Amino acid sequence: MSGPLRLSAREILALVCDSFDELPCPERDSASDGPLAWPGYGASRARAAERTGETESVVCGTGMVEGTRAVLIAFEFGFLGGSLGERTGDRLEAAYTYAREHRLPVVPLVATGGSRMQEGMLALTQLQRVARQSALTRQAGLAQVAVLRDPTTGGGWATLGAGADVVLALPGAQVGFAGSRVRPPDADPAAYTAEAQVAAGSADAVVEPGALRETLGRWLRLLTRPSEEPAPVPRALGADDLPATGWDAVRRARSPQRPRAGVYLDAYFTVRAAIGGDRCGGTDPDGMLCGFGECQGRTVAYAAQTGAATRPAGYRTATRLIRLADRLGIPVLTLVDTPGAANDAEAERQGAGAAIAELFGALATARTPVTTLLIGEGGSGGALALAAPGRTWATPDSYFSVIAPELAAAILKRSPEEVESTAGQLRIRAQDLAELGVVRTDLP
Repeated sequence: MSGPLRLSAREILALVCDSFDELPCPERDSASDGPLAWPGYGASRARAAERTGETESVVCGTGMVEGTRAVLIAFEFGFLGGSLGERTGDRLEAAYTYAREHRLPVVPLVATGGSRMQEGMLALTQLQRVARQSALTRQAGLAQVAVLRDPTTGGGWATLGAGADVVLALPGAQVGFAGSRVRPPDADPAAYTAEAQVAAGSADAVVEPGALRETLGRWLRLLTRPSEEPAPVPRALGADDLPATGWDAVRRARSPQRPRAGVYLDAYFTVRAAIGGDRCGGTDPDGMLCGFGECQGRTVAYAAQTGAATRPAGYRTATRLIRLADRLGIPVLTLVDTPGAANDAEAERQGAGAAIAELFGALATARTPVTTLLIGEGGSGGALALAAPGRTWATPDSYFSVIAPELAAAILKRSPEEVESTAGQLRIRAQDLAELGVVRTDLP
């Protein structure tokens, strides 16, 4: 059985770039055996240079990826394991600085074993330099899309990889903070793979090598088109007539035949790309869909509930999406459709309240315009957390309620026969919500 694909720096650049121009390399004076006078270090560097044709463990430059210009940072694993030393830090800092000066996105193509042993703590402190450059680039409103190659471990994963806005990975790549030689002897190797990181919400997608250029190009195109205009309001895809009663609205919203988020997203976007995971060890693919897409020639970010109870990881993923879109100046569309937040014991252990609070805060402080369409159930605060204040519309087959009618009746100590009348008293229909000023009426 063959292992994961390993490409040199030049090979990965040729795989993803239409063209590539290397940036000038800053070079510092250093003793032949490095800052620690490590015996034989100079000879090791010379052998690595002869073997790879490179003078350091990274190659930095600008390239065109499917029509979008970007700064690319390609690690050469054949040069001392792609390790980071002082000269590596110099090159990385120069690349990030160039990206900010020229307003270009950054694409780290990572393959590294971590910090260079022969430079000791001076090598480890390069992670602080890299982290600062990544943070400054983030503050400048520029996108960072990382590609994880085999292997991506140690500080390279914990800075350039995991710190990117979008994280793609090649199949089977070894990915983890702990490299293979420093893990506990009983550690499950399957936990240190690209696939495991996607499952854990720490990376967004595994991409086959043959699809990498197209996928990376799509992401760069979507993330580099800011707009001050709000996202267009989607048209209602379900019923045209308004519900006669509150319980009528509940039945419609709960109907299996009603259009769900996937149908709305397919109708709204010509192209879209999903992000996955909350970067805290969780995913909620059954409850929340998040990503970026193209609508009427513009990029729009989306966070869409699917009709299921939303789990804490779903709320955190939506928060991540909204904050990223806000930083990049991209308008957001949210689709509200949930009976409410998941309320089982596991959801509480995963921090449901804190996750919902973070989403409320992200929406409240977003500078980019957010557009919301209620397409189904609007169950209490778990739904309201995704709704934009003052910019929420509702379809005829939806409802929004302070609590589900059944639970409201139970709290009021009413009989089950009174659930339907309670639904009416709650005024949860689209037309009721419009009269109350909770939603807007100018739905396309």
